[in-house]
Amino acid sequence: MSEEKDIIPDEDSIRVICRFRPLNDTEEKTGSKFIVKFPSGTDDQCVSIGGKVYVFDKVLKPNVTQTQVYDAAAKSIVKDVLCGYNGTIFAYGQTSSGKTHTMEGVINDPVKQGIIPRIVNDIFNHIYSMEENLEFHIKVSYFEIYLDKIRDLLDPSKVNLAVHEDKDRVVYVKGATERFVSSPEEVFEVIEEGKSNRHVAVTNMNEHSSRSHSVFLINVKQENLENQKKLSGKLYLVDLAGSEKVGKTGVEGMGLEEAKNINKSLSALGNVIAALADGNKSHIPYRDSKLTRILQESLGGNAKTTIVICASPASFNEAETKSTLDFGKRAKTIKNVVAVNEELTADEWKKRYEKEKEKNSKCKVKIEKLEEELKRWRAGQTVSAEEQLNFAEMDESVTAPPVKLDKPSAVLDLGTSQISLEERNKLQEERERMYQMLDEKDDEIQEQSQLVEKLKEQMMEQEELIAATRRDYEALTKEMTKIQGENESAKEEVKEVLQALEELAVNYDQKSQEAETKSREYNTISDELSQKQSQLNSAQSELQTCKEAQQNQKKRTSEMLRSLLTDLGEVGTVIAKNQDLKKPEPNNEGKVEEEFTVARLFVSKMKSEAKNLVSRAGTLEQLQAEANRKCEEMDKDLSECRLTIVQHEAKMKSLNETIKEGETKKRQLEESLDALQEEVTQLKAAEQMHAVASEEQQKEANIKEALEEQLAQHREQHQKQVAQLRNEITEKQSVIDELKDSNQALTLASEQLQRDHEKLKEEEQEKSRRLQEMIALNERREQARQDLKGLEETVAKELQTLHNLRKLFVQDLQSRVKKSAAGEENEDAGGSLAQKQKISFLENNLDQLTKVHKQLVRDNADLRCELPKLEKRLRATMERVKALETALKEAKEGAMRDRKRYQYEVDRIKEAVRQKNLQRRGHAAQIAKPIRAGHHPGLGAPPVVRPGIKSGQAPSAPKQ
Repeated sequence: MSEEKDIIPDEDSIRVICRFRPLNDTEEKTGSKFIVKFPSGTDDQCVSIGGKVYVFDKVLKPNVTQTQVYDAAAKSIVKDVLCGYNGTIFAYGQTSSGKTHTMEGVINDPVKQGIIPRIVNDIFNHIYSMEENLEFHIKVSYFEIYLDKIRDLLDPSKVNLAVHEDKDRVVYVKGATERFVSSPEEVFEVIEEGKSNRHVAVTNMNEHSSRSHSVFLINVKQENLENQKKLSGKLYLVDLAGSEKVGKTGVEGMGLEEAKNINKSLSALGNVIAALADGNKSHIPYRDSKLTRILQESLGGNAKTTIVICASPASFNEAETKSTLDFGKRAKTIKNVVAVNEELTADEWKKRYEKEKEKNSKCKVKIEKLEEELKRWRAGQTVSAEEQLNFAEMDESVTAPPVKLDKPSAVLDLGTSQISLEERNKLQEERERMYQMLDEKDDEIQEQSQLVEKLKEQMMEQEELIAATRRDYEALTKEMTKIQGENESAKEEVKEVLQALEELAVNYDQKSQEAETKSREYNTISDELSQKQSQLNSAQSELQTCKEAQQNQKKRTSEMLRSLLTDLGEVGTVIAKNQDLKKPEPNNEGKVEEEFTVARLFVSKMKSEAKNLVSRAGTLEQLQAEANRKCEEMDKDLSECRLTIVQHEAKMKSLNETIKEGETKKRQLEESLDALQEEVTQLKAAEQMHAVASEEQQKEANIKEALEEQLAQHREQHQKQVAQLRNEITEKQSVIDELKDSNQALTLASEQLQRDHEKLKEEEQEKSRRLQEMIALNERREQARQDLKGLEETVAKELQTLHNLRKLFVQDLQSRVKKSAAGEENEDAGGSLAQKQKISFLENNLDQLTKVHKQLVRDNADLRCELPKLEKRLRATMERVKALETALKEAKEGAMRDRKRYQYEVDRIKEAVRQKNLQRRGHAAQIAKPIRAGHHPGLGAPPVVRPGIKSGQAPSAPKQ
C-alpha cells in the first residue's frame, strides 16, 4: 500500500428477501385459497396478507425463476467475499415452504439449480476474470445440526463436534473436515457426498423433509504476489429445517424428537433476532443453541447477511406464513458491523508502528509541558493564559521530540574559545574523525552483536539437533530391540504356520482320499441306480401289459355273462313254450346240460384268472413302490455326496490360498529381517565412525547422520505404511475370497435345491398321471358296478320267472295228477322225472349265478375300501409337494439373505478401508491446487510452484 489507510468498520443492515412458492397439489386438492396479495407500484418490495402490509428488500412472486432468486439474494455477495468480507445466506420458513429448493435446487440442472451451485460457479468465474498476481486458497466444510449436535457430513464418524472461539474471538467448529478445492466440479462432488449423509424423512407435508440444519462453509483466502497483501472471507450457506406443527406433519417416534429439536433451535434463533431488534437488551442469548452460536458473527457481527424467508401462500398455512413474515420484519431492523478481514504486511505494520510512535512522542511532549505547568501551579506560581498549553496549537505545531544523543553534557563552543584557526580546524577535523570512528565502532558493535546472536542461534540449533539425534538414536535402539522381539515372535509364528500347513496337508490328503472313496461310492450307486431304473422300467411295462390283459379279461367276462343271461332267457322261453309237450326230447336236454357245464367251467376259469391277475397286480405295485423308495434314497445320497464334494473343493481352494499367504508372509518377514540386519550393521559402523572422529567432525557427522537417519526413518515409515496397507489389502482380499467361497457354496446349494424342485415337479407330474389312471380305473369300476347292478336286475328277473315256472309246474302237475287215468301213470311219471331233472339243473345254475353275484359284490366292496386309501395317499403326496415347495422358497430367501449379507460385508470392509485411509491421510498436510486470475479455464496456464488457488486460472482436471 502506497498510502496509509485505517480499516474502519461500517454498519450494514441485514437484507431480507421474501419468496412465495406456488400452491402444491395437496393444497389444491384440499381447496386452499391464495391469500397473499402483492400491491402494485411498490417495486416488488411489499406484500399484504390479512390486510397487513410487510416491506422487505425484495419480494419474489411464485412465478419467479431460480436465476431471478439468485440475482436478488446472492449475486452481490460474491464480490464482497472476494474483497475480504464475511457473508451469510440462509433460508428460513416452515416445513415444505421451498427452503432446500431455494438453497440447493437440482445441482446439475442449469435452470433448476439453487443459490449454492450458482454462487460456487460465480465465485470461480470472478476468480478467473481477476488479475494474474492474485493467488487464492479455497476450502469448504459441510456439516449439519441434528438433534442439537453438530455432525460432519464429510466424515459421518464425527457426530458431536464442539463450537470454539479463536484468539480473535471468532466462532468456528472444531474438528470439522475441510476440503481444498480448485474447481466447481470438486465443490459439487463435496456437496453430493454431504447430501448423501444428511438426515431427511417423509412427512404428511413433504416427501423430502429436512430433519436437520445444514451449513455449507466456503473459506476464501487470497494473496497479492506483488505486495504480499492478504485477504480472507468466509461465506456461510445455511439451509434451515422448517418449523413444524405435529398435527399437520403427522410425525411420531424419532420424527417427533427431531421436530422438537428443530422447533427448539428455531425458537432460540427467533429469541436472538428479537433481542438484537430490541436494542435495549444487554445480553444476546447466542449460547442457547448450536445454531445461534454458529451464526453469531452473521447476526449482529462481522458479516454481510441475507435472509431468504420462504412462505406458503395457501390459507391452510396462514398462521405459519404470518409468523415467518414477522420474523423477517424483525430481522430487517438488525445492523451488522462489517470490516475487511485483512492480514497486514511487514511494511504496513512498520508504517503503522511509526505512526503510533509519532503519536506517542506528541503525547509525551504534551505530558511534559502539562507536568511543568502543574508544578508551577503547585509551587504557588501563577501561569498566564499565554503560557498555558493550547491543545489545538500543540496538535498542529508539536513535532517529534529531539533525539537525545549519548554524548557528554559539556558542549565545546569553538566560536567563543581562545584557540587559533589552525588548531580550531585540527580540532574540527579530529572531532569529525572521532565521530566517524564512533559511527564505525557502533556499526562494528552492531555487526558483532548480530553475529553473536546468529552464533547463539546456531549453537541452540546444533544442541537441539544433537538432542534430537540422541532421542532418535534411543528410539532407534528401542525400536531395534522391539523389531528383534517381533522378529523372534514372527519366527515362532512362522514355525506355527508351518506346523499348521503340515497339518493342513495331512488333512488335505485325508479329505482327498475321502473324496476319492465318495466318488467311487457315487459311481457304484449310480450304476445300481441305473440297474434299478431299468428294472423299474421293465416292471412298469409288465404291469401295463397285465393291466391291459386284465381289462381284456374283464371285457370277456362281461360279454360271457351277457351271453349266458341271454341263453338263460332263451332257455326259459323254450321251457315255457314246451310245457305242454308230453314227450321231451332226450337229445336236446343233453345239449342244454352240456352247455351249462361248459358255461360253469368257463366262469370258474375266468374267476381264477381274475384272482391271479389281482394278486399279480398287487405284487407289482409293491415292487414299484419299493423301487421308487430306493430311487429317492439313492437320489438323496447322491445330492449329499455332491454337496460334500463341493465343500471339499472349496476347502481345498481356501487351504491353497492360506498356503500362498503363509509363503508371502514368510518372504516378507525374511526381507524385513535382512533389512533390519543391514540397519544394525550401518548403525554399528556409524557408532565406530563417531568414536574415531574428532569433535568438529563429530558434529558434522552427527548432523549428516541425523539427516540421513531422519530420511531413513521417513523412508522406513513409508515402507512400513505401504507394507501395512498391502497386508490389510491381502487380509481384505482373503475375507472377500472367503465370502466368495461361501457365496459359491450357497449358489451350489441353491442349484441343488433347484434340481430337487425339478425332481419333485417330475414326481408330482408322475403322481398326477397315476392319479388320472386311478381316476380312469375308478370310472371303469363304476361302470362295472353299474353293469353288475344290471346283471343283478336280470338275475332277479330270471329268478322271478323261474319261481313262476315252478308255480306253473306245480299247478300243472296237480291238474295232471287229477285228470290222468290209470293207464297214463307211467307216462306221467316219466314226464315228472324229466321235469325234476330240468329243475335241479336250473337250480344248480341259479346257485352258480348267485355265487358269481356274491363274488362281484365282494370285489366291489374291496374297491370301495381301497378308494379312500388311494385318496389319502394322493392328499399326502400333494402336501409333501407343497412342503417341498415352501422349503425351496425358504431356501431361496435364505440364499438371498446370505447374498445381501455378503454384499453388506463387502461394503462394510470397503468403508472401513476408506475410513482408515482418510484417518491416515488426515494427519498429513493438505496442499491445494494453484489457481490464478487472468486465465480462462479453457486456456493453458503457466506452471505454479506455490500451493494455492490463483485467480484467473482454472484447473485442468478436478481434484481426485
